[in-house]
Amino acid sequence: MHPNRWRRGRYVAFGSVVLTLIVVAVMVAALLADGDRTPDAALPPVPAAITPDPGVVPVSATAPMPTTKGLAAALAGPLADPDLGALTGRIADALTGRQLWAQGADVPMQPASTNKALTAAAALLTLDREDRLTTRVVAADQTDQPGVIVLVGGGDTTISTAAPGTPTWYRGAARMSDLANQVRRSGIKVTAVQVDTSLYSGPKLAPGWDPEDIEGGDIAPMESVMIDGGRVQPTTVESKRSMTPALDAGRALAAALGADPDTVTTAPGPATGRELASVQSAPLMQRLTEMMNASDNVMAEAIGREVAAELHKPLSFNGGVAAVTAALTGIGINLKGAVLRDGSGLSVDDRLTATTLDEVMSAATGSQHPQLRPMLDLLPIAGGSGTLGDRFLGDANRATAGWLRAKTGSLTGTNALAGVVTDRSGRVLTFSFLSNGAGPTGRTAIDNLAAVLRTCGCT
Repeated sequence: MHPNRWRRGRYVAFGSVVLTLIVVAVMVAALLADGDRTPDAALPPVPAAITPDPGVVPVSATAPMPTTKGLAAALAGPLADPDLGALTGRIADALTGRQLWAQGADVPMQPASTNKALTAAAALLTLDREDRLTTRVVAADQTDQPGVIVLVGGGDTTISTAAPGTPTWYRGAARMSDLANQVRRSGIKVTAVQVDTSLYSGPKLAPGWDPEDIEGGDIAPMESVMIDGGRVQPTTVESKRSMTPALDAGRALAAALGADPDTVTTAPGPATGRELASVQSAPLMQRLTEMMNASDNVMAEAIGREVAAELHKPLSFNGGVAAVTAALTGIGINLKGAVLRDGSGLSVDDRLTATTLDEVMSAATGSQHPQLRPMLDLLPIAGGSGTLGDRFLGDANRATAGWLRAKTGSLTGTNALAGVVTDRSGRVLTFSFLSNGAGPTGRTAIDNLAAVLRTCGCT
């Protein structure tokens, strides 16, 4: 709407209100002047007070707690499904932390992407929610190469090549066009681009990763700067990832500045030249939300390295794992039996217990570590968002939709869920289920198991 039209409309509305008030005042004055009439009799009765009926109400602390016997009876049917394979799990009361049911809870199992819950928890414990990553462009150190610039990776894997004003793959992502415009304004005539990837150390692929997952779109070699998480076709959900994501970022910058993309190389060492440009990533909470909802492996590994930097560990797979486990053991999470090779859960060599996962969820729902409470908002919602958006919608489990939040995990033969649910009696429960060696309908089988926690009071 045109601003002047809005203003005129506002003035007209204001004038109408004033006129109405004048008319009412005249009527009341006339009634008061008439001795045969009572003003109260002429006015309408006072309407009854409005009683609020909120759609969202706090859970009751006095709701009955499920019993171990009740849970065992209710879970017996779904547990008999052979497509669950080997199943371990743990259920606890969110209010008290009391374990209510367990099956093989201390047996290390392949966790798949439920491992990301540990990475997210460590990030919430150690980092500021507004933390951003900075990507810089500096002039090359060599004085005999005045036109050479260096793209310095700062750990941001989300930079977008999308045109200004168009949506990016990652919300709030920095733009390559912004970097290019700043470089132009610096006055330097660019002849070549190098990429400084020295921030990260160690192997680019974790032990237990399948290189074919790069082609499959699940992961990219971990380098300290990427565009769109290393996606080759960022507008395609199933896009494969690049084998050279950092060089791709350099090529995109070179192309934007009119330099030859084919001449882009890796810088010989850390760049320390004059800064020409910089951009920042979205805040940590935005990136955690996307990591958890989409189960983004590249982002999980990058955030794990942020935790490593904060705790003065190497920015590598080993350093990220060491930092995440240190943050969690620091608040008393039981990591006995844990074997982690990455921060995303993509490694087939990762092992976690149901106890560890459930304790992370219990810590998020408890009061001792309030910095973990945002974890609950990061979890996908059954039938509503993220990797659970298309689950719990069938007739059998529809009653669970909206009431359960959980981090999912899926690898070949592995299905996992770890999260929170409000049962039929209004009691909040935490849970973790790990299914290894699952059959063809294993994901449905584990959903059926989790759905029981919503539909039964189990007392």
